[in-house]
Amino acid sequence: MSVTIHASAIVDEGAQIGGGSRIWHFVHVCSGAVIGENCSLGQNVFVGNKVVIGNNCKIQNNVSVFDNVILEDGVFCGPSMVFTNVYNPRASIVRKDEYRDTLIKQGATLGANSTIVCGVTIGEYAFIGAGAVVNKDVPAYALMVGVPAKQIGWMSQFGEQLSIPLQGNLDHTCPHTKQVYQLTGNTLKVTKG
Repeated sequence: MSVTIHASAIVDEGAQIGGGSRIWHFVHVCSGAVIGENCSLGQNVFVGNKVVIGNNCKIQNNVSVFDNVILEDGVFCGPSMVFTNVYNPRASIVRKDEYRDTLIKQGATLGANSTIVCGVTIGEYAFIGAGAVVNKDVPAYALMVGVPAKQIGWMSQFGEQLSIPLQGNLDHTCPHTKQVYQLTGNTLKVTKG
């Protein structure tokens, strides 16, 4: 599979880009970046040196993926969402040795204009609403909104809100995929499907 790179994009020598990926207008991919197969990087995306992006990720327009960010497979980054890598930046103080790792796990969605403060882990298939500010770890399948982000529900792998409480013990079957979600306390996981 070939890689499509727009003529206006800059891909530094050494960057690794998997087959089937598409790099659009005014993108800059630094030399140390690793990008998986079948990814799409929209207009004006920046990808730093110490970044790993899994397969089948979509990074929409105007997103900067800074050093120490890892995106697992199938992550969606909405337009103009923000990653950080220094917790307490100052223009006059160099803190490149203080970068905090940020991990976005498989299938997670980061909504338009959301902000992910460095050092957090976003769980599998979590859904961060548009404009939310995430400053702590997010459980798998959690639906997070607001500033600071708070959990208001659970999302399916299909991308729809599940009609189950935040805590309890019950099973729920997704009408679209027939996957069975099991809520135990405040942890949700797929048990079948």
